[in-house]
Amino acid sequence: MEKPTHIVVVPSPWFSIQASVMEFCKRLIQHSKELHVTCLVPTLGSPTEATKAMFQTLPSPSRLHSTFLPPLHYDHLPQDIPKPVQITPLLFGITVTRSLPYIRDALHSLRSSSRLVAMVADLFSSDALICAKELNMLSFIYLPTSATTLSLYLNLPKLDLAISPEIKDLPEPIEIPGCVQLHREDLPKPIQDRTSPLYAFFLQRCRKFYEADGILVTSFEDIEAGPIRALTDEASGYPNVYPMGPIIQSGSGTLNSHECLRWLDNQVPNSVLYVSFGSGAKLSQDQLNELALGLELSGKKFLWVVRAPSESPNPAHVNYESSGDPLQFLPNGFIERTKEQGLVVPSWAPQVQVLSHNATGGFLTHCGWNSALESIVNGVPLIAWPLFAEQGVNAVLLTDGLNVALRPKANEHGLVEREQVALVVGRLIQGEEGREMGRRMQKLKAAAAKTFHKDGSSLKTLIQLVVRLEGKLDHE
Repeated sequence: MEKPTHIVVVPSPWFSIQASVMEFCKRLIQHSKELHVTCLVPTLGSPTEATKAMFQTLPSPSRLHSTFLPPLHYDHLPQDIPKPVQITPLLFGITVTRSLPYIRDALHSLRSSSRLVAMVADLFSSDALICAKELNMLSFIYLPTSATTLSLYLNLPKLDLAISPEIKDLPEPIEIPGCVQLHREDLPKPIQDRTSPLYAFFLQRCRKFYEADGILVTSFEDIEAGPIRALTDEASGYPNVYPMGPIIQSGSGTLNSHECLRWLDNQVPNSVLYVSFGSGAKLSQDQLNELALGLELSGKKFLWVVRAPSESPNPAHVNYESSGDPLQFLPNGFIERTKEQGLVVPSWAPQVQVLSHNATGGFLTHCGWNSALESIVNGVPLIAWPLFAEQGVNAVLLTDGLNVALRPKANEHGLVEREQVALVVGRLIQGEEGREMGRRMQKLKAAAAKTFHKDGSSLKTLIQLVVRLEGKLDHE
């Protein structure tokens, strides 16, 4: 019996990346009759319930499989890592690096029963590609970000050589081929500071892009024509880039009874602002107070997914752990005063279903790329409130590049005050400016829907990738 042909995928232990990777895997096997996909999932401590549910509820039989690697624990990691760094992407990268023996073992086990063609790893798990090279597998980096962010990463080694002493000291905008102008304050914080432990980490990972056989990015031509044109120019010197977005989580039909969806059913179309900062980011207590009072002051309907405030002044310190009931941190009397105006949901809401609901007229978001794509696919205009990572870059793309988002202004202490919150909410939900952004978003929604239809740009790209993978098989 002929051995099955395998693609091995190694996602870093970050839920939003894992969710995007899984959707990519489903799409890959949907368009190939030959390929099987196995996800090797590194873990730090016990996987979250959301992660376990996502990987363990795959349909059976299926050509998509997952295996949790033996978990690492904090005492397995280098003890000289500064404590704040232990909740950043550096931690995820170290987790994958320390899992390489398990990845090698899994590959050798698979090799006894399968033909291994390629490995896909994301930016933070790219050390796993060492194992792919050892077995003569193709190696791909999966980047669930905008093409603008990919362009920044690919150009970081050049910027590192050209800029002195620090990027954060630059007086002028940064010019990257095909991209909207970026200012230093919009760049990921680790890139702004050469003394940060994360700067060397990012620089090393960005250099690894050039060792890969290709880069898979979850964007598409109609929203980033300039960056994609520059990235795919044969004269650019970049690796092969495959733009195959939008890739987002599909909504589940089993969540129609969720409280917030029932509440939305009773609201006027396009009247509700959905407020959520992603799966791990948190605001400070002061900012949480100002946001709450600003939503109240706006008088507009809102659906807010509230998390407990961060104990750290740095919003980049992602924390998925619960800190008790997050509603206890809201201003006194807020829920009672706004019970006719809004709904506050602790910790989680079915975001895909919320954004697709006809009552949702806007989305206040941290500008994670998954959330940005979900907004585009559903035609929902935005309030851009970036907190960390590449979210500032996405915010610039959404505001200056696509003009589908408003961005509130912070005061000199970095705090967005309640009056500013109320102002931008009113402009988006009720103003002509917001209506015009909504019309532009509807055009992007239509464009996104076409990308995976016959002759769509992303479908062509995905088929091109499948042909390359199956071609690797033919030449073995």
